[in-house]
This record gives sequence, structure tokens and C-alpha cells, in this order.
Amino acid sequence: MKRYIAVILAALMTAAATGCSGGSGKNEEAIQKYGSDTLKVFNWGEYTGDDVIGNFEKEYGVKVINDFFDSNELMYTKIQAGDRYDVLVPSDYMIERMIKDGELQELDKSLIPNMANLTDEVKGLEFDPELKYSVPYFYGSVGIVYNKKNVPKELVEEQGWEILKNTDYKGSVYMYDSERDAFMVALKALGYSMNTEDEDEINDAYEWLLEFNDTMDPSYVTDEVIDSMIGGIKDLAVVYSGDAAYILSQNEDMAYCMPRQGTNIWCDAMVIPANAENPALAHEFINYILTYDASYDNSYTVGYTSSNEEVKTYMTSPEGDYYENEAYLPRVGYELDEVFHDNQVLREKLNLLLTKVKSSTE
Repeated sequence: MKRYIAVILAALMTAAATGCSGGSGKNEEAIQKYGSDTLKVFNWGEYTGDDVIGNFEKEYGVKVINDFFDSNELMYTKIQAGDRYDVLVPSDYMIERMIKDGELQELDKSLIPNMANLTDEVKGLEFDPELKYSVPYFYGSVGIVYNKKNVPKELVEEQGWEILKNTDYKGSVYMYDSERDAFMVALKALGYSMNTEDEDEINDAYEWLLEFNDTMDPSYVTDEVIDSMIGGIKDLAVVYSGDAAYILSQNEDMAYCMPRQGTNIWCDAMVIPANAENPALAHEFINYILTYDASYDNSYTVGYTSSNEEVKTYMTSPEGDYYENEAYLPRVGYELDEVFHDNQVLREKLNLLLTKVKSSTE
């Protein structure tokens, strides 16, 4: 054991010495080229491949400070409070808001030649149709993960979102604990737009959720839904597609459905804040993320659909990691699917209503 520890210590000392001598030259080159050797990234937690950051640091002789947020609103609050980052990865509706508020800088596409690698599905999206401010990172859907052994596929496809109110599965349903997602489910189940501002439609959705909460004894969850569905604890769950793809890869009894009433098709994208300190290095990082190797590592590790066309195609090929995985590829061109638009007043209202829903049986 002592010999083993000594070998490890020697290796670490060698690595440290090598990093100090060889690395300093690269650091100096980075400072000369980009004006800095430090990049600050603000991203969702567990949203990056295992080797993506380390490989970028090694290749470009820089240090990446990788901070994490768990909601778009928290991220935006920090930016408005003056926190400075070089790259953010917000969702579509938040990018729409930040563009309107002047919080983002236009991209220099000459510095991001790997944008040519983007799949067509992430081009021309409403929140930034010309990709002036953003470069897609992942995209996906929201749907239902269900246990095929207990819930017939035909029934899920027939009932769609209404399966969540089927009392045969009382006590065996997970609802995603988010006002946007919960009301999206209810509004779509009722045949309404998830971006509606109509008071009657919103009230109908509120009543739908009240009935769901009072009759189905649901559990409201976020990331814990992944392990719970892998373990087969409940039969039905509202899940984001990347998490669903991972669940399906770990438990062959699980399947995924994008309901016939329509769902949320979303996109998270990389942007550079207006107050970024290192925009040149930020452009380099965005370009690097779009390479095959980095995009593959991201998608393989996290499970969400790659914005890189070649990676997406490989992942769904017979040799790919998500071949015949129903959750990996979002539905394309379905008229009832929608993207969220920015509406902070509506979001706050739905947040209050969902709080009332969840407390209705307490």
C-alpha cells in the first residue's frame, strides 16, 4: 500500500511540474490570442460531457470556471445583479427575453465556423431565427415516461396527457414540479395553446390541475424522477426527453410518449452576455462545443439531442448509443407542438396557481 501511494504521489508531482512548465507557455499564448486565459461559463448542472471542459482547457491552455444554475430565472437574476460570465446556456424563452432587454451581444459568426455542423432542426427557431445571438446546445421535448408492463402503449397513445388523470394509476404518477410544465400539460390536454393569455383557458387548466391533484395523489418532483423511474417506483411521469432517454436506456420496461395533444419542443443555446469580460475566448468555446468530439461527449453523457447533425445521426444509427430510443429524437413538424415564449407576468401568475393546486389537499 505504501509503495502504491508513493507511486501515485510521484505521478502527481510529475504532472504538476509538467503543467507548470509546459502549461505556462500555453497560458501566455492564450492571453496573447484571447486577452485572457480564464473563461467563466454558467450552465445547467450535469449538462456537460465528462471530458468536455478538461479537454478544452488542455487544448487551449486556459482555465474554465464552470458555475451552475437550476432555473432560467435564477440565472437571469444573477446577470441583472451584475455577475459576469462569458458564456450562458439559457432556454429559448429566456433568450428571447434577454435579446429584448439588451442583455446579449451579437455573435461574430466568422469566429464560429462550426455552426456549419448544426442540424436543420435547430435553425430558424422563433426566439432567434437567424442565430444572431445564440448557438443551440441541446434540444428536446417533454413527454410521458411509462412502465410498459403496467400501462398499455395503446392506452397512453389514445389518452395522451389525460392518462395522468386515469384513476387506475392513482398514487403512481410523477408531475414535474414547474409551473410552466404543469400548466403546459393541462393546457395541451384541454386543446389550448401553452402560451395562452386567455383568462378562461387558464382557469380551465387550473381546474384540470386541481382535479388531477385531488384525485390522483401525484408526487411533484424534478431531477429525482430519473432514479425513481429507473427503479420502477411509479408507472407514469412527466419527464424531459434527455432524462427520459437515460431512463429508457437503464430500464427496458420504460417507454416514452409525446402526447397527441401536442407538447413543448424546447431548445437551450449558448449565448454571450453583453457584459462578458472575455468574448473572444467565449467564441472559441462555443465553436469547440460544436465539434464532433465535444458534442458527442455531451450527448452521450447527458442524453439530450445533440445540435450537431453528425452526432445526432450517429446516436440514432444502429451503432449509436440511443438507437431505437423513443425519447432521444424530438418530434418534427407536428402542428400542435409549441415553443414557450417569454411572458413573465403569465409565469408569475401560473406559479401562484400551481402553489394553490399543490396545497389543495394539504
